[in-house]
Amino acid sequence: MNPPPNRLAIFSWGLYDFANTIFSMNVISLYFALWVTVDHDGQDILYSTALSLSMLAVALSVPVFGTLSDTTGKRRVPLIGLTLLCVFATGLIGTTDHLLTGLILFMVANYGYQSALVFYNGMLPSISRGSHVGLVSGYGVALGYLGSIAGMLMVQPFVEESGRSATFLPTATLVLVFALPCFLFVKDPEIRTASSVRVKEAFKTLKETFLRARQYHSLFRFILIHFLVLDAVNTIIAFMSVYASKVIGFSGGQIMKFLISSTVGAMVGSLIIGILVKHKGVIWSYWLVLGAWITSLFLAAVSQSETLFWMVGPIAGVGMGGVWVVSRAFIIELSPPEKVGEFFGLYGFAGKAASILGPMLWGAVVWALNSTGTFKYRVAVMVLLGIVVVAAFLFRDLTRQMRHQ
Repeated sequence: MNPPPNRLAIFSWGLYDFANTIFSMNVISLYFALWVTVDHDGQDILYSTALSLSMLAVALSVPVFGTLSDTTGKRRVPLIGLTLLCVFATGLIGTTDHLLTGLILFMVANYGYQSALVFYNGMLPSISRGSHVGLVSGYGVALGYLGSIAGMLMVQPFVEESGRSATFLPTATLVLVFALPCFLFVKDPEIRTASSVRVKEAFKTLKETFLRARQYHSLFRFILIHFLVLDAVNTIIAFMSVYASKVIGFSGGQIMKFLISSTVGAMVGSLIIGILVKHKGVIWSYWLVLGAWITSLFLAAVSQSETLFWMVGPIAGVGMGGVWVVSRAFIIELSPPEKVGEFFGLYGFAGKAASILGPMLWGAVVWALNSTGTFKYRVAVMVLLGIVVVAAFLFRDLTRQMRHQ
């Protein structure tokens, strides 16, 4: 008989999702990119490079952290340490007017934020005992969406009064405050006899997983398609505020409303597409996600007016919320039951790799076309659109193969 669910632990775990999306929205999506490109007149490629280098460090760390999490069962202390690293580095960004210092602090903060998620996600099975894993996970995601909106609204008065530099200390404080319950009330399960963590073995396991996945042709091709789509998704998350400011001419308040509209779209999209996956299947649902991204990127590239651009946020939001729901279902459907966890590790690694390549591609295009005014940004969006179109063609071939199997 399963023990009754620990509601305090589940609520505290979900609040951590509320906390970390405050960082994701306020720092990655909204204020830091504008702090670099507008306040300090830095080129997009500087932000691209900082984001990509921090994600490269994360990608190299994840296999080791994943092995550490699984072999020792210790997740609480590493989660606290990496979250505090994120909090302190974020707070310090607001104390400097030096662009390079700010970029370095951002790299450290993003590394802490992204790496902590390995241990946070690893807590899910133990805290959801006596309850449904999917239900608890969905609860965390819902609180995450609320956190991204609440974080913007709570920090906005500081920005209006003192400018974008004033956002970082309040953001860091909010992340810490809402993460504290998870630190205090989510305990590690009883520690097993822990073996030593071997770094070489962690990377060897990742390599073996990659080679094994190639034997499952449909699964391997889907992970490649997912990698291409996430190149566009992760880049849009990082640079849409810059695009809205420099190309469309949105004010700070308009950008915030635009991001709220996209977040609401993501909430609705994840719910609707979750239902469609159940009733229409993963193939039909993934086509809908690809359609949402192709439509939103095309509208963003051609928008000459604010009115047309306002449509981009909710449509991209639906694609953003839906891509995670349907891709996870696809991995489960294509993976042998005994290898689901292993292939989810490769799926996660593909997501991290996409966070390296996509932003660098954006930065390189904008840098190469630097003398073309706002046209360089439209070209960058068209490049992302081209990547998603290529992914759609590959997905069409994959679905044809799956029908003939």
